[in-house]
Amino acid sequence: MLYHPEFDPIAIHIGPIAVRWYGLMYLVGFASGLMLGRARIRSNNNSPISIRGFDDLLFYIILGVILGGRLGYALIYDLAGVLHSPITIFYVWKGGMSFHGGLIGVCVAIAFYARFKQKDWLVLTDFVAPLVPLGLAAGRIGNFINGELWGRSTDVPWAIVFPQSGTSLGRHPSQLYEFFLEGIALFLILWFFSRIKRPTGVISGLFLVGYASFRFIVEFMREPDAHLGLLSFGFSMGQWLCIPMLLLGVFLISRTCLLYTSDAADE
Repeated sequence: MLYHPEFDPIAIHIGPIAVRWYGLMYLVGFASGLMLGRARIRSNNNSPISIRGFDDLLFYIILGVILGGRLGYALIYDLAGVLHSPITIFYVWKGGMSFHGGLIGVCVAIAFYARFKQKDWLVLTDFVAPLVPLGLAAGRIGNFINGELWGRSTDVPWAIVFPQSGTSLGRHPSQLYEFFLEGIALFLILWFFSRIKRPTGVISGLFLVGYASFRFIVEFMREPDAHLGLLSFGFSMGQWLCIPMLLLGVFLISRTCLLYTSDAADE
């Protein structure tokens, strides 16, 4: 059995300012997206967006991640607290970010940008989707460093004791499972398919299906939120949020492939 090293959550101090590892992981995620996006644009003469345009789009995306992630967490995971004291929505220093809320925020942000620049929304989401998983991977490393979002108890050889959980039970390192599946594996899948000819919307749908599937599986090994527990059919809140995401992804892939096949037949 292994033991969590209990990293100091603060990476560095800059005068009176404490820079936390989790915040740095967000910066790593956005930086990786910026570099990958620019590299794709430079290597593709038919890129749907210019480097300057992508820099502008990334600003919208960052706002979507932060605002959507925070609002999503407050409304999905802490609704009772928000109803009791709405001002707590703005207590970002207390932590609490929702991936699903952040995803909605990003989709809305891209929609605003697409409308303003008169671009196809799905073309832009197809471009952005392969850039996301490495950012997710960085976030999961941040979770592991903080010793949060630990897994359920287990006796597997790689079980880790998280003192932050208040017990001496060995647990699944679910943060690392998500790092490899939602981060590395999903990135490789999307990066491969983004480099071959495919109908518009397939990459976006594949991202939804891939993330939802990986997250749904890992949730069986991740400790559910203490104040929510397991919901209907023994599923966690994360799993229930992944179901519509999975269905939407399947619908998007099916629809775009059918339209693509129909157009090809007409030609």
